[in-house]
Amino acid sequence: MSFWYNVDTGQVETDDNRSRGEQVLGPYATEAEARAALDTAHKKTEQWDSEDRDWNERGATGSGAASGDGDA
Repeated sequence: MSFWYNVDTGQVETDDNRSRGEQVLGPYATEAEARAALDTAHKKTEQWDSEDRDWNERGATGSGAASGDGDA
């Protein structure tokens, strides 16, 4: 059985009583994972934002040839 976190109600739902797709996060293997869905999503977003910043900084300091900005 899968568990889902409903962002509108703040409740954990199962496959049997799951709301519409745009209202839920999941699926999660356990009820505890579903309850932590917002915290998990927040941490993942911070991680991805950090990785994006790192990637952008590496691109900005790389050689012009790699970026396609050669002098022609």
